[in-house]
Amino acid sequence: MGISNHDNLSEITVERGEPTLVPPAEDTNNKGAFYFLSNIDIKFQAKVRTVYCFKPSDHNRGGGDEEVLVGMIKNALSKVLVHYYPVAGRLAMDSEGRPVVDCTGEGAVFVEAKADCSIEKIGNDTVAMEKLVYDTPDAKHILEVPPLAAQVTKFKNGGFILGICVNHFVFDGATAMDFINHWGEIARGFPLKVSPFLDRSILRARNPPQIEFPHTEFSEIEDISNTNDLYTEEMVYESFSFDLDKLEKLKTAATKDGLLVKCSTFEALSAFIWRSRTQALKLRHDQKIKLLLVVDGRSKFDPPLPEHYFGNGVALTSSHSTAGELTEKPLSFAVQLVREAIQRVTDRYMKSAIDYLQVNGGDLSMNATLIISSWTRLSFETTDFGWGQPYLAGRTSLPGKELALFLSHPTDKKSINVLISFPTSSMKIFQKLMHI
Repeated sequence: MGISNHDNLSEITVERGEPTLVPPAEDTNNKGAFYFLSNIDIKFQAKVRTVYCFKPSDHNRGGGDEEVLVGMIKNALSKVLVHYYPVAGRLAMDSEGRPVVDCTGEGAVFVEAKADCSIEKIGNDTVAMEKLVYDTPDAKHILEVPPLAAQVTKFKNGGFILGICVNHFVFDGATAMDFINHWGEIARGFPLKVSPFLDRSILRARNPPQIEFPHTEFSEIEDISNTNDLYTEEMVYESFSFDLDKLEKLKTAATKDGLLVKCSTFEALSAFIWRSRTQALKLRHDQKIKLLLVVDGRSKFDPPLPEHYFGNGVALTSSHSTAGELTEKPLSFAVQLVREAIQRVTDRYMKSAIDYLQVNGGDLSMNATLIISSWTRLSFETTDFGWGQPYLAGRTSLPGKELALFLSHPTDKKSINVLISFPTSSMKIFQKLMHI
């Protein structure tokens, strides 16, 4: 099957083989059991796609060891699934109508593919590599998406790209990195240094639930600016790079009025992106707006979640304003809102959110809302299957029109790339605002 992608992949053909299943190498004694998913897990109904690009090495230069390459990765996958047995199962509903993993043991989805070019022709825009990830096209609902699908694409003269699609019910970013790095350890012939902590029931809702906060992250906002009409236009994505100089300028701008003594890079950049996006969309002055921040909550629990906790450990927290206030007040105003939202995430807040979801469900209103998620601390570069670490790795898609994603720059680790999507009519305004 031929695949064509935009930009650097537009003229590259990839031949995919038929998908196969890779079961655990050993019986895990869990077949038929239901694996509990927490309220945090089932809040995130999305697929996450990433790629890991490996240059030719002494092992596979010239492409002569293609079968060895695929065999090693496949064999290591079957072994790591013994430790991560829920990944070999499938999503299902229990008798109470709650999503769980049915531990069928049928295995992860695995696809082999070949490209008609050398890996150098791919370029460095990982988002343009989305079609190097197998995406279970027959799945019509998130429950039909397997926990893991992997595609290994081999290139002429050696080199390969591992494309991963995971179900967010089962993995968040930190959990996925743990899994992939453990997979690589086994591929290199090492035993796991530490086993994953699989018991997600430690994040069960309390009985009775104790909702201690209003949890305005789930509040409904009336769209008086007709932003949904904007989203009927063609959506375009673009990546904006903020080097160390630009980031320092933002932090200086956030503190120059004296209301804040200092601020973090994340606070300044989040505030700037939220403010600029609001300006670019030309929302009404009195339009209520919401910023949702995805915050790693692992260390916020008391005690913290166990090391290598296998499951979603993130929290949603929110800032609220009106479009007029946000765009007309100094940047320090937006930074302070971001800071307060982050500081709100404590042990009590996280447990209250779990209980809130138990009582009210987790539907998010996305009217006049932006979600910001940062992947800058994820250790993409540590993955190694025996061919060395990837020369390039990252996200390959932006699921949703209301999302901004912060990623480490592929070559300059002190810089941050902001990936964001916009209606075509608003992108030019946003582009101008990014020149700082």
